Amino acid sequence: MPALSDLRVLDLTQVLAGPYCTMLLADLGADVVKVERPGGDLIRPNPPFVGDDDAYGGYFQSINRGKRSLELDLTDEDDRADFLRLAKDADVVVENFRAGTMEKFDLEYETLRERNPELVYASIRGFGDPRTGETHRQGQPSFDLIAQALGGVMQITGDKDGPPTKVGPGIGDLFTATLNAVGVLAALHHRDRTGEGQYVDTAMYDSMISLCERTVYQYSYTDEVPNRRGNSHPTLFPYNAFETADGYVVIAAFGDNHWTALCEAMERPDLAADFPTTADRLKHRELLRGEIAEWTAVHSADDVCDLLEGAVPCAPVQDVADVFEDDHVDARDMLVDVEQPGTDESVTIAGTPIKMSETPPEPGTRAPLLDEHREELFGEEKSV
Repeated sequence: MPALSDLRVLDLTQVLAGPYCTMLLADLGADVVKVERPGGDLIRPNPPFVGDDDAYGGYFQSINRGKRSLELDLTDEDDRADFLRLAKDADVVVENFRAGTMEKFDLEYETLRERNPELVYASIRGFGDPRTGETHRQGQPSFDLIAQALGGVMQITGDKDGPPTKVGPGIGDLFTATLNAVGVLAALHHRDRTGEGQYVDTAMYDSMISLCERTVYQYSYTDEVPNRRGNSHPTLFPYNAFETADGYVVIAAFGDNHWTALCEAMERPDLAADFPTTADRLKHRELLRGEIAEWTAVHSADDVCDLLEGAVPCAPVQDVADVFEDDHVDARDMLVDVEQPGTDESVTIAGTPIKMSETPPEPGTRAPLLDEHREELFGEEKSV
């Protein structure tokens, strides 16, 4: 039996952050009911597609698996009543509207709490909710790019002489979503002990500051603003990407034992003798980077990793095609095939990284069709 199989989650979210949060809960066994606006989640029609008749695109499929769908218009009195009926017996509500939106529907936390005191109500917003700290930014829209820019991620990402650069995955959404799921689980634990629900608020801007924790303490300790360093690290060396004869590898040999082993593999015992301490290596990092780069350039990525295996942390820089071919990924069930509605094809989505011995999570079934489970959901209510 999955760990969260006794929980009902009403998911009012769309696009990325909220759906990713509730997907994590669904993977852990929660019954997640995706309550969608008229016409459905905005990303339902986003590509890529398999054929001409796909019910939805890959974006929606990837982060809405294992959920049930119900289409409701919260501006409609009857649909609001239907939502309130579901919320009365729900364990969790998750929404990612702008601050104040649920108040317009008279479906805010305080209203739902009156009907269901044990409810855990969670929100994901760009700038948080006034309940947990009011600011002038609340009510403004936010996206991953905005959060990465404000939170300092872009300032420390990219080449030293290049422009600020966002991280490839939408970490402004995904990290916030993950923290929100942690908050929901903590609130449920508190409820189990006390019978008391509560409000959980996770902001994208806040989450990016938390993710950039290193820059916070560096600035506090040194009064210096950390900036872009490419693939290097401010206090560790070697800790970088190096070009090989057929690609790139990353080498993390910052410990004295790692450094000695790297020098042995390079057949350069002189470097180990001349630069024995971390301080030595940091002071002469440009010289040493050149020596390592000269060595990796005449070897394939596989050869470099073979020479360093077991002694120095090292890995090839893979693209997603490499990931699909990696036996490790297959053994860890990190690629999952699901049905693509509207076609005769199956598609592959990322599996769940959360592994548990007694209640193993499962990625679940395909993402739902819009309003696919209306009869099922309200039929369940009548049968109770």
